[in-house]
Amino acid sequence: MRIVSIRSRVCHAGMRNWVFVRVETDVPGLVGWGEATLEWKTRAVVGAIEDLAPLLVGADPRDIEHCYQVLTRHGFWRLGVVGMSAVSGIEIALWDILGKALNVPVWRLLGGKCRQYLRVYTHLGMGEMDAVYESFDPVRLAEKAMAVVEAGYDALKVVCVPYSHYLGDRRQINAVEKALSGLRQAVGDGVDIMVDFHGRPASVALAREFIAAAEPARPLFIEEPVPPEDLAGHAALTGSCKVPIASGERLIGRREFVPAITQRAFDVAQPDICHTGGLAETKKIAAACEAAGIGVAPHNPLGPIAGVAALHFGASTPNFIIQEEMSGAVPWYDEVVGWPIERRPGRWDIPDMPGLGIEVNEDAIAAHPFEQEVLHARNAVLDDGTVVDW
Repeated sequence: MRIVSIRSRVCHAGMRNWVFVRVETDVPGLVGWGEATLEWKTRAVVGAIEDLAPLLVGADPRDIEHCYQVLTRHGFWRLGVVGMSAVSGIEIALWDILGKALNVPVWRLLGGKCRQYLRVYTHLGMGEMDAVYESFDPVRLAEKAMAVVEAGYDALKVVCVPYSHYLGDRRQINAVEKALSGLRQAVGDGVDIMVDFHGRPASVALAREFIAAAEPARPLFIEEPVPPEDLAGHAALTGSCKVPIASGERLIGRREFVPAITQRAFDVAQPDICHTGGLAETKKIAAACEAAGIGVAPHNPLGPIAGVAALHFGASTPNFIIQEEMSGAVPWYDEVVGWPIERRPGRWDIPDMPGLGIEVNEDAIAAHPFEQEVLHARNAVLDDGTVVDW
């Protein structure tokens, strides 16, 4: 069996352009699919896929580790998030091919079943950009959260920390405490709340104040309390705060996760399968986390193939906690990719179809061609014009 082509397919889905990867073999009808979606970097990722494809044409797609080594070593330059997103999409597609060739689901190849179903959570608005990233008003926050709970979820994520710098305004800190206390009162104790700081506080000092403001709402975890490169800051907060700290969605591969794990920079790791190298690399990261007593809650606000890849990962990973998803991102979500399971809010069952178990509708993809995404990060500017983290 040999790879004959690797191509991308772009599907505009409002907040993001989904980047799908199609790997074709010389076996008639045997095609694998992956996903390499990366916000605001669509054209760069598509170009990276085109650059990497010739390295694997003619290779046996079942030799996944070998193919990964070729993709990450034979280009000489080490790859950042753009290149590794391209690698991830290709690698996921190779697992899809292997599972189909052997007539088994991918989770079986990744070590077998660790659980009977996955617990999943979604965001406010279930994909509506303004609801996800701009819900600062306490009344709106509670209303959007109740809509998620009424849809059937028992866990949700909010991004209600304001755009920040190094030190905070007491009014902002009080507003976060009020908003989260009202949110907890609205949803009750039976719903887990996760608070994504989005790396907005530029210092440990400010992050600590916002975490203290969040504590009364008893979050399941605080996510990315300081910028991702600040491992020492993460470790200081993880070692001293009462609320568990989660991070890692912007760390790429083991070379960035190992120092973070060594420093105990977080209680919960959040690798993104579509950015950090694919399924095998993420399994290796999860194994290193397990040895250190760290759980994993993979990052995934991306498209439908990313969601299915995360399903197979979570089914086979012992230290898995909960899975992020955004399957309501667009009304036609299920027209593009048919899933191997019926998604239920808050719970995904384990599939039994070969490979990833998906059916991809290329006509539906073509109906939603590339468009420039809304440059939402432009909102991350303080009143005086200072540019801060989105």
